Amino acid sequence: MPRLGVLGWPVAHSRSPAIHNAAFSALGMHGWRYQLLPVPPALFEQTTLALAQSGFLGANVTIPHKHAALALATQASDAARQIGAANTLTFAADGTIAAENTDAPGLIAALARLPDMPAQPRVLILGAGGSARAAAWALREAGASEVSIWNRTPERARALAHDLSLRAVAEPEPADVLVNCTSVGLHERDVERSATDSEALNQLRLTFDQVGEYSYVVDFVYRSGSTPLLAAAKAHGAGTVDGLEILIAQGALSLESWTGRKAPVDVMRQAFLEPEQAPG
Repeated sequence: MPRLGVLGWPVAHSRSPAIHNAAFSALGMHGWRYQLLPVPPALFEQTTLALAQSGFLGANVTIPHKHAALALATQASDAARQIGAANTLTFAADGTIAAENTDAPGLIAALARLPDMPAQPRVLILGAGGSARAAAWALREAGASEVSIWNRTPERARALAHDLSLRAVAEPEPADVLVNCTSVGLHERDVERSATDSEALNQLRLTFDQVGEYSYVVDFVYRSGSTPLLAAAKAHGAGTVDGLEILIAQGALSLESWTGRKAPVDVMRQAFLEPEQAPG
């Protein structure tokens, strides 16, 4: 039985199994299964190598393993190497592990849904992890006039900016496009207060009024309902892209690379939106 999965820690929140298994069903790929693979950082290499020897064809990779995934791979695409992180691994029968990054093209595909996007926007990215690297690289390559990086740990922002020849900033600055690549907003407790309350945004060093300085706001976080950041952006009338669209776009690219089949994007999106079903 062909098996795939998503490596992360934590990973229980991931909707990737739902969207991929729905795609397999729609494509008539009976027997294919995609599952959660919760793996702490200390066991990432050992577990991933074991998967490659246990009949798994590949895996998606999420927080906090995207750097480790690239380091473990025996070969990698030019994009993954330039980004410095991978979110898709493919296991070959000869033991080869190939790394790819579908976050970058997934983001660009999701942004294409926004109307009137500037050809050369100024971009501020929040975060300095694997998703931030992919977003920064993708937007730089797509022709952004400026890409700036902010992170709660300034040293990490400076390191990412140095690696990709970008600019690190000490505080969030105005730009055309704001991209949140942190995990802020993932959990329900992050939105116990009104989304316009400053306490709901202070982890990103933003206020409700500051969010209004961005014409477009992208949030890599996906969840039921709006994140505090996207709720504030919508209240200001900004164009928004939520993590669902990025998840679907990058997931479709991963599925196509593993199977050689055209991903049923509409089916995958609907599977995300449907209530999660208990197994059995």
